[in-house]
Amino acid sequence: METFECFKDLAIILIAAKLLGLLAKKLKAPQVVGQIVAGLLIGPSVLGIVDQSDFILTMAEIGVVLLMFSAGLETNMRDLVKTGPVALSIACAGVFVPLIFGYLLYSLFYGFAPIGSEKFFSGVFVGTIMTATSVSITVQALRELGHLKGRVGTIILSSAIIDDVIGIIVLTFVIGFKDTDAKPLDVVIKTLLFIGFSIVVGFLVYLLFKVLDKRFYHQRRIPIFGLVLCFAMAYCAEKFFGIADITGAYVAGIILCNLRDAEYIEGKMDISSYLLFGPVFFASIGLKTTFDGFTLDLLWYSLAFVAVALIAKVIGCGLVARLWKFNNKDSLKVGVGMMTRGEVALIVAQKGLAVGMISSQYFTSVILLIICSSIVSPVLLKLLYRGEDRTDLAPHEPHPDLDETEVMEE
Repeated sequence: METFECFKDLAIILIAAKLLGLLAKKLKAPQVVGQIVAGLLIGPSVLGIVDQSDFILTMAEIGVVLLMFSAGLETNMRDLVKTGPVALSIACAGVFVPLIFGYLLYSLFYGFAPIGSEKFFSGVFVGTIMTATSVSITVQALRELGHLKGRVGTIILSSAIIDDVIGIIVLTFVIGFKDTDAKPLDVVIKTLLFIGFSIVVGFLVYLLFKVLDKRFYHQRRIPIFGLVLCFAMAYCAEKFFGIADITGAYVAGIILCNLRDAEYIEGKMDISSYLLFGPVFFASIGLKTTFDGFTLDLLWYSLAFVAVALIAKVIGCGLVARLWKFNNKDSLKVGVGMMTRGEVALIVAQKGLAVGMISSQYFTSVILLIICSSIVSPVLLKLLYRGEDRTDLAPHEPHPDLDETEVMEE
């Protein structure tokens, strides 16, 4: 491809992603849904204006690495420690119940296969896609309802963060076992070695960044050094340990998440991701999505995939919350709050496509899940919180149901 063709493709992708993203926002859906649809419309499946190229694929890979780095930076380790075993157990159930349900769903549609076969790993990978939780939509819904800082809101937020960490670990193992030449013990050893490497390097790097952060607080060199760490960890994970590059990027974010400048670094990363790499990544999902071979059976599978993915989170997370003495209503809130899927589900699905674990047809199911969960979860949370007093009000903030006259009279 000629160099100037790359500029044309980028211009088309960015304007289409922006316009469709704004339209999705107007329709109360996540902007990423609009960006995916934009890629679908301009891609080979519909208009054929933009084709997949090595350049676009590389840009998309940088985009997904930056997204995972930002996700790591947004992690609040103090909240994780504070919520402790409750959030951990809910997160574990939120991973393993969907993982099992996803595998069973795929097997019921396409047949059970011997352990270790290609079809077996495809089923396990479908379950892995279901494990992801996107808490951003739930957070916004809880914030609007005034219950983000309540007991249930805090547990949902912490559980979702741990959920993604466990999900990335599961993804690492599944991709490792997919390699037919790799022995299970080798996969386990490489993963443990990477964890050890991350702990040692992470501790040393964190100490170094604390010194830099103290000396160059809120200066742009800190985000630049952070980006270097992101790419270096992504490279080391893939090159030396056979671990997905996105895992390395996520770990890099975790390493820096407790710095004073963590939010500043994340803000700088968000600029690059929001302006260029993020839209290219999400549009590339649409570019890869194809309707070739899309049959009535695949439609039924997609609908079942959405239903099972939503129900599995409610069952897994809700039941464990009940075991921790949450009442029935609060347990249901926890389950519903963990239902939403977003960027991480897409990232996992994209990684599966890259290593040949699923075909591009199944992106339709993932996109449908993101759309449905983004709509259903906030609506159900609003119904579950109906009639309850807000818990997040500031000391002098008027209640939203009172007008100014009533507040003055109080």
